[in-house]
Amino acid sequence: QAPIKATCEDMSCKTGFPEDVHSAVVSRSVHGGQPLLNVRFRSCDGNKKIHFGSSEPEDFRVGEDGVVYAERSFQLSAEPTEFVVSAQDKETQQEWQMRVKLTPEPAFTGASEKDQRKIEEIIFPWQQYKHSSPLKRQKRGWVIPPRHLPENSEGPFPQELVRIRSDRDKSLSLRYSVTGPGADQPPTGIFIINPISGQLSVTKPLDREQIASFHLRAHAVDVNGNQVENPIDIVINVIDMNDNRPEFLHQVWNGTVPEGSKPGTYVMTVTAIDADDPNAQNGMLRYRILSQAPSSPSPNMFTINNETGDIITVAAGLDREKVQQYTLIIQATDMEGNPTYGLSNTATAVIAVTDVNDNPPEFTAMTFYGEVPENRVDVIVANLTVTDKDQPHTPAWNAMYRMTGGDPTGRFTILTDPNSNDGLVTVVKPIDFETNRMFVLTVAAENQVPLAKGIQHPPQSTATVSITVIDVNESPYFVPNPKLVRQEEGLIAGSMLTTFTAQDPDRYMQQTSLRYSKLSDPANWLKIDPVNGQVTTTAVLDRESIYVQNNMYNATFLASDNGIPPMSGTGTLQIYLLDINDNAPQVHPKEATTCETLQPNAINITAVDPDIDPNAGPFAFELPDTPASIKRNWTIVRISGDHAQLSLRIRFLEAGIYDVPIVITDSGNPHASSTSLLKVKVCQCDLNGDCTDVDRIVGAGLGTGAIIAILLCIIILLILVLMFVVWMKRRDKERQAKQLLIDPEDDVRDNILKYDEEGGGEEDQDYDLSQLQQPDTVEPDAIKPVGIRRLDERPIHAEPQYPVRSAAPHPGDIGDFINEGLKAADNDPTAPPYDSLLVFDYEGSGSTAGSLSSLNSSSSGGEQDYDYLNDWGPRFKKLADMYGGGDD
Repeated sequence: QAPIKATCEDMSCKTGFPEDVHSAVVSRSVHGGQPLLNVRFRSCDGNKKIHFGSSEPEDFRVGEDGVVYAERSFQLSAEPTEFVVSAQDKETQQEWQMRVKLTPEPAFTGASEKDQRKIEEIIFPWQQYKHSSPLKRQKRGWVIPPRHLPENSEGPFPQELVRIRSDRDKSLSLRYSVTGPGADQPPTGIFIINPISGQLSVTKPLDREQIASFHLRAHAVDVNGNQVENPIDIVINVIDMNDNRPEFLHQVWNGTVPEGSKPGTYVMTVTAIDADDPNAQNGMLRYRILSQAPSSPSPNMFTINNETGDIITVAAGLDREKVQQYTLIIQATDMEGNPTYGLSNTATAVIAVTDVNDNPPEFTAMTFYGEVPENRVDVIVANLTVTDKDQPHTPAWNAMYRMTGGDPTGRFTILTDPNSNDGLVTVVKPIDFETNRMFVLTVAAENQVPLAKGIQHPPQSTATVSITVIDVNESPYFVPNPKLVRQEEGLIAGSMLTTFTAQDPDRYMQQTSLRYSKLSDPANWLKIDPVNGQVTTTAVLDRESIYVQNNMYNATFLASDNGIPPMSGTGTLQIYLLDINDNAPQVHPKEATTCETLQPNAINITAVDPDIDPNAGPFAFELPDTPASIKRNWTIVRISGDHAQLSLRIRFLEAGIYDVPIVITDSGNPHASSTSLLKVKVCQCDLNGDCTDVDRIVGAGLGTGAIIAILLCIIILLILVLMFVVWMKRRDKERQAKQLLIDPEDDVRDNILKYDEEGGGEEDQDYDLSQLQQPDTVEPDAIKPVGIRRLDERPIHAEPQYPVRSAAPHPGDIGDFINEGLKAADNDPTAPPYDSLLVFDYEGSGSTAGSLSSLNSSSSGGEQDYDYLNDWGPRFKKLADMYGGGDD
């Protein structure tokens, strides 16, 4: 195939076909889409656009490049087939014609096999045989050119392709075979060979999209199966036919483009694929836009790159507020977009026009009105409405409001309703009608994002808000609040203390005078005149009262008007009470304890006075003159301004409880003094100064609190003991039930136990071993649980009484350790006697038994008779075996 050639070699150039009749020889079987020949057209002007046509368009078509294709599959007759190819200038409509004559390939005539058409032969190359003489040089192997077979052939089948033969078939009887994919390998049976004649045939139509080429190997063997020729390779390429339409990857493509985009703005890319050969025209796709909806403002707002599928804008005027979405029908055509012979498919491209801030918000009115009662906050007083043509609920649509004037003190703010985009004018600070009766605010509206370049805010983006303040009945207020009054305590009832009045802020309302009442008076000391607000006392003011904190007493009063609705206000009167010396000092504590002897016997006491300085300390301490026994037995010494020390004057005072009067005088002017009784408990003391004569002191009398505390402790102790007894009984029952399940043979307490650690030597044995000699004094049998005893303990029955050695007062750590081990073993009948105190028999005090080390002495061991150990029972069986039984 050759492209159209333009030849303008000389001035005598003539546009048209170079010949009137063009002859070509083609195969008898013609398949649809098969290229047949190439016609030449001479153009002296290379810029001419020539369109080719055929007089038989149902059978033949001519491409733009002059290639003639078969439009359908058919068989050529024996006679030449003629048709006319025309060329027309699209501008001048000038037309040229040329007659084409197609002649089928000649066929052989004769009897039987001569009726078949001539088949090309492939002959095996020569090779050297061992039995040949003289030796012949082997011919170099051939490179068999590939065979081409069009896909989708209509037959008839089997269709003969080529004949394989060897030049040895004249002297030998040969058998031919073919191997490889398509023959004896999957897919099998596509190609077959006649084993006698070597005729290779195809049995079915081929599909290039499934297998583009077949690689076969031909073999020649003799009747015995011996190879007589080297195998030869045969490659069969499947010629692509335009039998597949383009397919888009998606049926619907979605893209976006900002409104107001300039021409040439990239939008999106659509892609289609074709299963045909991409290197041939059958697989070369071209794109174009078939339609655009809507067609405003221009029917050609977009264009597409016919090779890549890129969609771009070609016209200005994209406006989301007018057209929000465009729908394009995209067509993909193979055969390089040939509308006549190419196969096509379509897809839809949906292009959404995205919003940009090209429309500023505009108020629906130039002035808005609102009103608000005075002293109200968080109240919406006006609703500002705006319009914005941009997409709702986007930054380009969301409005923001700001006040540009009329509110210097910041009493208002404007919030944005996220749903309606309205501006809500809200009061954030109280407004006084008597000060401001009206506000005129200037408000501007903007978007969250700046306007697009080149767009300005119009005058409609600014508005005025007129707000009227409504007068309401306000609460009266006390001046000052709180009011502080300084007054000495002790002011008698009925005395005028102060005047506490309030003011009404409503100057423009006609109201009567205010009325006063008491709201809070914790000690009920005061009353207020309802008309003039005079505060008088109803009781004596006492600084030491529990209602006075830090010398301050607080009372609250109420002032009410008669407006509609009635309003009231509260005021606090703070009375700072000045101290006077109206309280005498007292001794603290009221009770004390000392020893009978002179040393140590000092008692520290403190003077307590509810008054404050200078009516309190320093204090003077002294003992009264009567009775005389007070100064004879006691003496008092001041050690600081608030503290003194009382001690015995005599060497010994009998134990008991004594009331000692003490006279204490403060430093006030005039002085205040009192005689306080100090209850002193005299008792016997040990070396540490602790009182040991408890019974006598308790008998002398206890306070009610102490008695209650002692009774509570006794009750709690009894409850704990009862709980412990119940728990012990339940545990004893469980152990008795468990003891019945123990196999006596499993009792390992008779075994010899080995311990790895025996202590630190001689210096580790300094313990009191008296607990080992008299275990009965440690834990009598009477306190052990009934029914649970160790098998190795001494049975409980009458036995001779032996002298008992008195137990040491402090057995020490080893005794406590052994005691605890014994209790653990006694409470667990299944446990072996590890670390337990075992009782075998009581030997009495002062035993004459020698050291056990004599067991290791060979001199004394032979002189003893240990046969009596056999009578002591199984527990001494081991010793009987070691020392009894004779010499063995």
